[in-house]
Amino acid sequence: MDKAIKFIHNWVWVMLIIYCIIGVFYPLIGTVALICMLAPSIVAVFKGRMWCGNFCPRGSFNDIILSKFSRKNKVPRLLKSTWFRLAFLILLMGAFAVQIVFAWGSFSEVSFVFIRMIIITTVITIILGFSYNQRTWCMICPMGTMAHYIAKLKLAKGNFRYIAFNKEKCVNCKVCTKNCPIGIDVLSHKSVGKVTDADCLKCKVCVEKCPKKSLYIT
Repeated sequence: MDKAIKFIHNWVWVMLIIYCIIGVFYPLIGTVALICMLAPSIVAVFKGRMWCGNFCPRGSFNDIILSKFSRKNKVPRLLKSTWFRLAFLILLMGAFAVQIVFAWGSFSEVSFVFIRMIIITTVITIILGFSYNQRTWCMICPMGTMAHYIAKLKLAKGNFRYIAFNKEKCVNCKVCTKNCPIGIDVLSHKSVGKVTDADCLKCKVCVEKCPKKSLYIT
């Protein structure tokens, strides 16, 4: 299963490129974006932000392509703040809703609203990813923000997956924290024994980077 998830993550970014290119000339495919808009929140009920870290085409693009050009600078605290994330969620989704209302009555025009929104946000993703960390967009993504709050509810606690610690092996080197693409202080969760931050993508970067193999996913 892990190999299949890894394979999907490594290649699903291609769907984003195909969607944007074909969408410009054939906008009727626009509403396909609903899958990636709804999936993060649905998956969050059972697995937290696992969709964002493993199956999201844009997340895959960020890790596989954008990471090669990212300057890897520290992400401004403003972009991580709760008020900014919520304000951005309201602003972007509000603009999206207004466009849908004006386009209502024409399936082609409604579909193109999706295409336009995906292209615009992908451009923003590239700018942020190049300037800071490749996953900077994921910190303010409206879909990710909604998944974040749904994950906090833990509606399906028994099915949740976490990055967990083998405390005996951990030497507090902070490699996990330094390499977390979403900016979580992974080591600060050692006392609890697992990373409970609702923004954890379950991408397993910290697991793979840990020199002592003290992290694993439950």
